Amino acid sequence: MGGAMLAGWIESPFIDQGIYIVEPNGEATRQFEKIPNLKIVRTVSAISETSVPSVVILAVKPQIMDETLPDLKRFVGKETTFLSVAAGKTLGYFEKHLGEDAQVVRAMPNTPAAVMRGITVYVPNANVPKQQSALCGELLSSVGEAVLVGEEGLMDPVTAVSGSGPAYVFLLIEVMAKAGVNAGLPPDLAMRLARSTVSGSGELARLSEEAPSQLRINVTSPGGTTAAALDVLMAEKGIQSIFDEAINAATIRSRELAG
Repeated sequence: MGGAMLAGWIESPFIDQGIYIVEPNGEATRQFEKIPNLKIVRTVSAISETSVPSVVILAVKPQIMDETLPDLKRFVGKETTFLSVAAGKTLGYFEKHLGEDAQVVRAMPNTPAAVMRGITVYVPNANVPKQQSALCGELLSSVGEAVLVGEEGLMDPVTAVSGSGPAYVFLLIEVMAKAGVNAGLPPDLAMRLARSTVSGSGELARLSEEAPSQLRINVTSPGGTTAAALDVLMAEKGIQSIFDEAINAATIRSRELAG
């Protein structure tokens, strides 16, 4: 996720202000090595003790957050806000590890940030000044849309819907293409049709003033081929039931990761 967002930030004005990356794995940062105003280090200790970042972005897996935070505690102060994009890790978790005075913003972005089309929901703790919350919002909206919420409890279902959501869309492309092959299409053509149909329909939904339900109706002729397919997808045990179960599973897992 961090790499996806960074790919967007290096195309935004934020790169002009200077960005540090702390990443032990050299292979993970190789593509960013020649970008001006982007400094890559392997450990936090390589950053000057006099450096006072405006925002420290926590973009590591939730499972290794415990071992990551001690080295970053030296940045806690009035001028620095910690912006976490780690699934499941609560504001209380960061206050416990960084101190009760730490300014923390919990955010859930998604990977389309890499092409400036992400969407991120974020919530600050009580220590974050309005100007720092606004700065985090600008940082997040520079790679797509950003939505500020006041209730942290929303973050688990947000994670399930939009944070994990790109994987569901990619799976849709896969299964549409496979179904096309099963119906007799050549694999290359089936994948091309599925990929372009999903991406094009998403763009139409984004730009249209009509609700997705109306866009669906617009393309569905009574008794036609689309209606025949929708009779299967919208059946009692169809796609809505499957998605309810999937989103619930992801929401529960997000809550478990808070432990």
